[in-house]
Amino acid sequence: MVSNSPTHTIPTREQALHALYEAAELEHCLMCTYLYAAFSLKSAVEEGVTAEQLDAIKRWKHSILQVAIEEMGHLMSVWNITVALGGAPRVGRSNFPLDPGYLPAGVVVKLAPFNMATLQHFIYLERPAGSAEPDGAGFEPERQFIRGASGPRLTPMGLNYDTVGEFYQTLGNGLRRLVEAHGESGAMCGNPALQLTSAEVSLPGAKKVICLKTALAAFDSIITQGEGALENTENSHYQRFAAIRAEYQALLAADPSFRPAFPAATNPVLRRPPRPEGRVWLEDPDAIATVDLANAAYGLMQRLLAYTYAVPSPDPDKCLSLDLGIGLMRALAPLAERAARLPAGPSNPECHAGVSFITLRDASALPPGPSARRFFRERFQQLAEAAQRMAASGDPRTVAAASVFAHLSQQAEQGFDLDRPAPSAAAPASAATTPVPAAPTSTVQDGIEQVEGEKLSLMFEAKRCIHARFCVTGAPKVFLANVQGAWLYPDAMDVERLVDIAHACPSGAIQYKRRDGRPDETAPPVNLAATREAGPYAFRGDLRLSGKQAGFRATLCRCGASKNKPFCDGSHHDIGFAASGEPATDTSAAALDVRDGPLQIDPQMNGPLRVRGNLEIVSGTGRMVSRVTSAYLCRCGHSQNKPFCDGSHAKVGFIADGA
Repeated sequence: MVSNSPTHTIPTREQALHALYEAAELEHCLMCTYLYAAFSLKSAVEEGVTAEQLDAIKRWKHSILQVAIEEMGHLMSVWNITVALGGAPRVGRSNFPLDPGYLPAGVVVKLAPFNMATLQHFIYLERPAGSAEPDGAGFEPERQFIRGASGPRLTPMGLNYDTVGEFYQTLGNGLRRLVEAHGESGAMCGNPALQLTSAEVSLPGAKKVICLKTALAAFDSIITQGEGALENTENSHYQRFAAIRAEYQALLAADPSFRPAFPAATNPVLRRPPRPEGRVWLEDPDAIATVDLANAAYGLMQRLLAYTYAVPSPDPDKCLSLDLGIGLMRALAPLAERAARLPAGPSNPECHAGVSFITLRDASALPPGPSARRFFRERFQQLAEAAQRMAASGDPRTVAAASVFAHLSQQAEQGFDLDRPAPSAAAPASAATTPVPAAPTSTVQDGIEQVEGEKLSLMFEAKRCIHARFCVTGAPKVFLANVQGAWLYPDAMDVERLVDIAHACPSGAIQYKRRDGRPDETAPPVNLAATREAGPYAFRGDLRLSGKQAGFRATLCRCGASKNKPFCDGSHHDIGFAASGEPATDTSAAALDVRDGPLQIDPQMNGPLRVRGNLEIVSGTGRMVSRVTSAYLCRCGHSQNKPFCDGSHAKVGFIADGA
């Protein structure tokens, strides 16, 4: 964000936004290339690998997908900074492969399958400053050039940089000068209600940017976690890719014929390219249909994300469009994996197809209101119908994608209200006029925050929270979302109503102790375990977890990816976990003589949850699924008999601590 103005003193807001648009496009491109490589990886021994090799491949895929998710977090940080400066996020990008000049010569971005050269390219892109890592073979720039201009310019132009970290450092320096020139309120003049925060999505980058300090912290986080860190930061993207390389090299040394991925096309395209160099034209009918549907889902996701940033919080369209956009990744993933397993066509017999991530010509936000809602409902219905036709083939990945499309279409139909007027772009008036009461006393012990109120003590355990949002929506004056400092005010509403809100919290993150002589929370009359759609188990009962009292409410991981096992931490969103919240009813299940009592839950080492006690397993809508007094419930995410364990944890190499 160097100044090209005639005075050579400060960058203009136009130049700042131009540089942020490039940052958004760069993060977007990297995310797509990582996903493409991950989707090309093999997933079964029947695909030509040994069990040992498959275990490694699964670890690599998980690691690459995590990096891609973190790139999405980086992208969200850039979008929030863009909004803070008064701009609209850049959601689109150029199609692959990028033409020379779109990024600096040394930053080559193209879609390629997973192999040693592609992995080395990822390492090169994420290398720390001063690293001597070479780029991967085949990723040499088409031509060498230097971007920018020597003289003063009012027109914004691309900057030249060697590493992405250097680029972000330049952006930070330019932002400092912009704030010095206009003042913090003048520079950060955008509507904060348009930004995305942790109240809407569980991503590291979802933090509100309200000042220079928060903007620079976002840039620093991007550099430290990923591209171009000043040093080899622990668990950085560079380290994770380097660890994959070390294991890959060892497996290749043991078996030179090892091929962990399908030979997906490099830069696949759906039509005969006017410029064929470096592109693979897909001709196989099944591949074309699969990639076409995946690309349509990707395009709709772009529109939904742009719309999310055009709608102010707390309008319900904001969360709905975001949830639907993220949900589309659960449909795109199996289609992308199928594409990598299909032939490209007779003109390219040596390679397979691959999803091409075609971007829309213009992904700008639709005008918020009924017309946009109608568009989204129509588009989801079109994709769901197309997926259903494709699912007739019986291919498991296509069937899985069709199921997700059908669910999302129904969610859009129910959620987008065509009769509701367009939201106001202004921030809610109450945010500026409602005085915040004096902060009550707060303490934190063992990760549990406790605030003393007149009639009860309110406790919050952040590690258990799954952001079900009953608190911030049902008691917004007690639980203040997206604020710095004190946020719990237990005396801000009637105590009995607050107790009801606490009981609604499925994870048990919210607890309380009465101080007015009234009884504390007691065990429910019926022990329940609900299967949340594509999410965790929600237990209610007198819970004993690994022999210890665990309260009366808990959400336990069933996707296998939580970093806070046995509790859910929201990782099911990150990995695109797909599991029905409506399993079939066991009609042979007899009624329980006793429906309450202690419920013992013992996580098994590298295995399922062992549950003993009287328990009704119910669907997400409350329908009875089964009644048991002893059961093993899947928590690896791979059972074909969910919610019950079928031994798949052993096959997939699931790793988790036991009781």
